[in-house]
Amino acid sequence: MKLGAFSVSLAVKDIAASRAFYEKLGFEQVHGDQSQNWLILRNGDTTIGLFQGMFERNMLTFNPGWSGKAEPLAEYEDVRDLQDRAKARGLAPTMEADDATTGPASFMLADPDGNPILIDQHVDSPPERLDRQRGGKGPQGK
Repeated sequence: MKLGAFSVSLAVKDIAASRAFYEKLGFEQVHGDQSQNWLILRNGDTTIGLFQGMFERNMLTFNPGWSGKAEPLAEYEDVRDLQDRAKARGLAPTMEADDATTGPASFMLADPDGNPILIDQHVDSPPERLDRQRGGKGPQGK
């Protein structure tokens, strides 16, 4: 399975203090809004997310459809297809994406130690998934 871009999402107590700390390590803000309590920081090819009051624990995050620099990919596996493959392999999501939808969606898993793993797609579904949703009848369902 190709899960997409990887980052670590950190549940922080004070986003301003965390931002200042990681900036001292050479990270720079590339996305987010501190007033909304979330920031995405990057140092070279390494990406971390800072989230205050949004998650209980730190987690691994994968973004299908994105490169490591949050640029949309031409080809990728849709998050719902990844979820179906994970289930077929005996993994039980702790939160599921609605399989009847297209576009942005997410699901979560927990590893054997309880570490949360978020598979979070921010882009539209790839054309082949849209075609399947329309019954394989082309762009307008015809």
